[in-house]
Amino acid sequence: MTVLLAAGAATALGAITVVSASSAGDTLTIYVAAVWWTVALVGGIVLGRPSRAAEAMRPALTEARMATALPSLGNPGRAALARLWPLGAFAAIAGGLGLVFSGVAAIGAGFALGAALTLRSREGAVAAIEERDGVRFYVEPGSALQPVTLVRTPGLRRDRPPPGSQPPPPPAAA
Repeated sequence: MTVLLAAGAATALGAITVVSASSAGDTLTIYVAAVWWTVALVGGIVLGRPSRAAEAMRPALTEARMATALPSLGNPGRAALARLWPLGAFAAIAGGLGLVFSGVAAIGAGFALGAALTLRSREGAVAAIEERDGVRFYVEPGSALQPVTLVRTPGLRRDRPPPGSQPPPPPAAA
């Protein structure tokens, strides 16, 4: 959800930049924005590589508290809103200022683009650990101003071997 919200914010801020700068005839802002968005794109791709995503998720996964039952998560929409409101506020403020000062929306769009690309592989890193260990991780509801804390619960182990492992030997003939 964070990646989609950041990508949506980048798209909206990019559109505000283009509309605001073209209505004012400000071609310099368009050129600077194109360079900044390219830098943010490359930086996000480099920082969002799967190996870096796994490394970034390591502290949160290792500090996850163990639970023997599913945690009481309450309303997931409320939990997401509690975590993601700063991103929405950032987009609203940058978009509002971008209507007057197109450079503000251009800079905000680059940051949102870089954030979306940087965070894109983190879900896959967590899913790989869940698949490997047969567990499930849940995000504990909390404030956006505090680090994310996870709860680790026993998952349903599968009867098949993990991908890439040798198949079991055939049963012996009786």
